[in-house]
Amino acid sequence: MDETRKKTIKGIKIRSLNLIMLSISCILYIFLILATIQSMQQYNAMVATTDRHIACEEITALVTNGSDYLTEQARLYTITADTRHLDNYFTEAHTTRRRDTALEQLETYHSDDQTHAHLTDALDSSNNLMEREIYAMKLVSVAQGCDMDSLHEDIQTMPLTAADEALSPAELTEKAQDMLFGSSYQDAKALIMEDISYFVDSVIAYTTRQQAQSSAVLKQSLTRQQILISILFIENLVIFFLIIRLIINPLQIYVKNIKEDKRLEFVGSYEFKYLALTYNNIFELNAANELSLRHQAEHDPLTGLINRGAFDHLKQLFHAKQSPLALLIIDVDKFKQVNDGFGHEMGDRVLKKVAGLLEDSFRSTDFPARIGGDEFAVILTDLTADPKELVLSKISNINRLLTNPKDDLPPVSLSVGGAYSENGFTDDLYKKADAALYQVKEHGRCGCRFYDESMDRS
Repeated sequence: MDETRKKTIKGIKIRSLNLIMLSISCILYIFLILATIQSMQQYNAMVATTDRHIACEEITALVTNGSDYLTEQARLYTITADTRHLDNYFTEAHTTRRRDTALEQLETYHSDDQTHAHLTDALDSSNNLMEREIYAMKLVSVAQGCDMDSLHEDIQTMPLTAADEALSPAELTEKAQDMLFGSSYQDAKALIMEDISYFVDSVIAYTTRQQAQSSAVLKQSLTRQQILISILFIENLVIFFLIIRLIINPLQIYVKNIKEDKRLEFVGSYEFKYLALTYNNIFELNAANELSLRHQAEHDPLTGLINRGAFDHLKQLFHAKQSPLALLIIDVDKFKQVNDGFGHEMGDRVLKKVAGLLEDSFRSTDFPARIGGDEFAVILTDLTADPKELVLSKISNINRLLTNPKDDLPPVSLSVGGAYSENGFTDDLYKKADAALYQVKEHGRCGCRFYDESMDRS
């Protein structure tokens, strides 16, 4: 039956719960790690697009500064004919190359064919503008009668038109200045910057869209992280609650039950319920064994009445109780003749019969006992009056049944001595009851007497 009950136990298994919670935690942590990686990637993408944005603006400034520097040196040369400005111009154009380098860097940032076309136009226009500047400086060099071999190679190789070769030095200088200060020159520079601005605006717009997209994805990743962290927090609370409900509380209850020597309550997880069922089975078995051993230790194995040890324990108990009671000491008359004449088995049956009559004749609050071989005793408790007359009537009825048996047992009788006390089981109560028993035996047995003071004199 217990095995069947164990098989039908219902409850959450701690091992299964641990596996479930561990699996959920691992899955949540994997998603959290993936969300964190995605957030880092989007953050890096935002940083890259921001750097790209800043780089475009810096490169644009570099193009402007380089172009303005070339224009400045070319104009200064046409005005002053100072070759230092010529040297500065070609150093910037061929060595420093800020404008060209910047334009080449911008080419790596193009986002589509249209914006790339604008950058190509800007590069072509920039090269054409440089040829214009070199041509103007060639005109000034010729007007000043400079030694061409001492000038830069670009000046030497720049050919003049036949019409310009026929001009006077003043006309050459005037034309050179007009080429660099005239509206056509400004328009050409403006067109270059317009193409560059269009390209840069396009790149910036593209990077801005990428930033917005990365920002949106980053926000989603951070939101997922917050959700996952919240779920993990809730899971920890659930685990904490389950540990308290399924483990800690049952342990506290079990410790209390064990201290109070009680059966374990059927609470907690499957393992605790299984433990409680097993423990309770052992508890009940031990209790039954203890009860059986205690009954054997306190009761006479033949008659089932309490034995001499239990009787002595009751004497001590009622000695301290200080309440009215009576003691009867009972002998089976001529029991030895029954044993000798009919055998010990018949004698045992007689003793059982006497014990049964005593149990049936007295109350459940009274204590009949077998205190010797054929010697019995009865302690009568919870008395409200002197029980002499009632006891005499009971013993008389028992003797009538014993002396006139309706079974195959031989007739016997009882000699009973009694003593009454209003102050519990006093030290001399047994002696008084024994004195009364002696008087019964001296006067022919088969009767009952209660102690009085005259018995001491006799």
